[in-house]
Amino acid sequence: MIINIAQVNCYLLMEDGICYNSKKGVIMAKLCLGTVQFGMQYGIYNKYGQPSMEDCFEMFDIALDSGINKIDTAAAYGIAEELIGKYVHRRGKSNDLEIISKLRPNVLDVESGTPQQIIRAQAVRSLRRMNIELLDGYLLHTPEYIYNSDILEGLQNIKKEGLVKNIGVSIYDIKEGDAAINTGIVDYIQLPYSVFDQRGMIDEFFVKAKQSNITIYCRSAFLQGLILMNENEIPMHLIDAKKYVTIFNELVQKYDVNAIDTLIHFVYDNEYIDYLVFGVDTKEQLKYDIEAVKKKSMPVELMTEIEDKLKNIGKSIIIPSLWKKN
Repeated sequence: MIINIAQVNCYLLMEDGICYNSKKGVIMAKLCLGTVQFGMQYGIYNKYGQPSMEDCFEMFDIALDSGINKIDTAAAYGIAEELIGKYVHRRGKSNDLEIISKLRPNVLDVESGTPQQIIRAQAVRSLRRMNIELLDGYLLHTPEYIYNSDILEGLQNIKKEGLVKNIGVSIYDIKEGDAAINTGIVDYIQLPYSVFDQRGMIDEFFVKAKQSNITIYCRSAFLQGLILMNENEIPMHLIDAKKYVTIFNELVQKYDVNAIDTLIHFVYDNEYIDYLVFGVDTKEQLKYDIEAVKKKSMPVELMTEIEDKLKNIGKSIIIPSLWKKN
């Protein structure tokens, strides 16, 4: 992929995996460490289970030492926020982390009060759990909330109050992303993007978001590990994914490259994506992923074939919430 400097605010990808912004004259990591695995059992291909608190602390240390200070979490991620709070307290890192959290899903159905009151109370609870005074970002975890003007007002209020720096939404469908852009108030949008899920590019959503100066966070590069599963390990309720896993494996073998490296660089090298949100189960995985982004980009011909042969895969495969077990 060719980087269009004008379209990405003059970000230049350096060999050490760091993005240099020539307009602002600052250096920032293009990686954001996700914490869902830290807070709960997660992933269709998780062979290690939920890491211990000490292991999580060590992984936070490794991330910070590697220049990764963006952390993605959510009130719905089990004990993730509490764990971050313990890390911040023990290590004294309240000023070192830029944390993005999310409003608890469907919270308006279970909490009393106005949407504005509920949003403020939930944000404050997240701040207290994590022992911090300011969130870098606060996102709606129920994408449909983007259509509710009272909820949007609640997000704006906590931003004005200084509880959060940026507001936004975590989406699954592009239509909610378009609605978020149209609000004119959204700073961050998080969405899935991978070799199996190319909607952000195909639907030109990334282009529209960047034209509105929205920061794009992309998750699910591994699709919970589904893309990396051996074909005979794929469960019956996802049997339709098998042919796409086969195609991906054949392309990786054809170009003699590593599958994990390919999945990371497919997202990381995209000119429109500001941050790749990635999760890990072990410190070994974390170290590998960090080293992977330092490698040169994958062959252009490989990326072109992936874009052509793995586009328009059905939502029943690319959206985990639609995975229905028999």
